[in-house]
Amino acid sequence: MRRLRAVMLKELRQIRRDPFSLLMLIAFPALMLVLYGFALSFDVRHVRLAVQDRDRSPRSRELVASFTHSTYFDLVATPAPGQDLARLTETRVARAILVIPEQFGRDLAAGREATVQLLLDGADSTTAATILGYARALVSAANADVVTEELARAGRRPAPRLDLSPRILYNPDLESTQFLLPGLIGLLMMITAVLSTALSVVREKERGTMEQLRVAPLRTLELILGKTFPYLGISLLATVIVLVTARVLFGVEIRGFLPDLLVVVLLYLFGALGYGLFISTIANSQTFAFQAGLLTSLLPALLLSGFVFQIRIMPPWLQAITYIVPNRYFLVVLRGIILKGERLTTYWPDVWALVVYGLVVTALASLRLVRRED
Repeated sequence: MRRLRAVMLKELRQIRRDPFSLLMLIAFPALMLVLYGFALSFDVRHVRLAVQDRDRSPRSRELVASFTHSTYFDLVATPAPGQDLARLTETRVARAILVIPEQFGRDLAAGREATVQLLLDGADSTTAATILGYARALVSAANADVVTEELARAGRRPAPRLDLSPRILYNPDLESTQFLLPGLIGLLMMITAVLSTALSVVREKERGTMEQLRVAPLRTLELILGKTFPYLGISLLATVIVLVTARVLFGVEIRGFLPDLLVVVLLYLFGALGYGLFISTIANSQTFAFQAGLLTSLLPALLLSGFVFQIRIMPPWLQAITYIVPNRYFLVVLRGIILKGERLTTYWPDVWALVVYGLVVTALASLRLVRRED
C-alpha cells in the first residue's frame, strides 16, 4: 500500500505541474457538452415553407393557416403562379413548397376530392420524411374538420371515429436532446479517460522516467493502479461537472438512484482508463498515443454504440463488432438510470459486459508491461 501511495502522489505532483492539461481534462468535457448539446439535435422545427395559393379561397387560407400556425413550419415565400418553384429549393429559400390548385375551395364545397401538392427537398431524406409526416398529419386534421362541417351543415351527426390518446413516457416533449445527451456524456468520458492515461504513461517514456519506475521495487499491478487512480478521480470530477451542466442548461434530470449511477460510471471509467494504459504500452510518442486513442475511442463510441445510429438497422457483421464497444452497454444503462429512473439490477447483462471489458483491457495492459520489463 505504501508503494501504491507513492506512485499516486508522484502522479498527482506531475498533474499539478501541468495545470493547463488538468484544466483541459476537467473543463473540456463540459465545454464539448455545451457545444454539441446545442448543435446536435434531431428535432425538426420551423421548416421554411413556401405557399403558392392559386385558389385564394377561405378554404385555402384555412389550410395555409393550419401549416403556419403550427411550430413545424414558417412561411417564408408566396410565389406567384408560373414562378419557378424548383428554384426556391435550389437556392435553399424553402425546404417545402405547398401548392394549392385552382378550384380547391369549389371542389370541397361540391363534395368532390380536392388535391394539394407538397414539394420537398429530399437531399436530406431523414428530414424530408419527418416533414412529410408533419404535413400529412396537418392535412388529415384539416380534412376531418371539413368532413365534420359538411355533415353538420347537412344536419347529420358525424360517424364515430377512432381517437388515439397517446401518453409519452420518460420524454413527454419528444426532445431529441434528452436522448442524445446521455450518449454524448459517455462519448466525452471515454475520450478524456483514454487520452489522459495514454498520454501520461507515454510522457514518462519520452522523459526517460519510465525506466526508473521499472527498476523500482514495484509490482505491475501497483504501477497500473498508481497511474490510474489519480485520473479516475479527475474523470469522476469531470463527470459530475458534465452532469450538472446537462441539468442546468438542458434540463436533463437524473431520475434514477445516484449510487447506481456512480457504480456504472466507475465501471465504465475503469475500462476506459485500462484501455488508455493498453494504448500507452504500444505507443512510443505522445503524438501516436493521441491519434491512436482518439481514433479507437471516438469513432466506435460515435458510430457503433447506438449513440447516433441504431444498432439493429446495421448489417449483421457490423452488429457483431458492436459487442466489443463498451459504449454500447454503458449507454443502455445510463439512459435507463437518467431518463427512466431504472435500478441497476434491470441491466445486469450490460453491467457484467462492462466488468468483463475492464478486466480484459487491464489484463492486456498488465501483460504488455510485464513483457516489456522482461
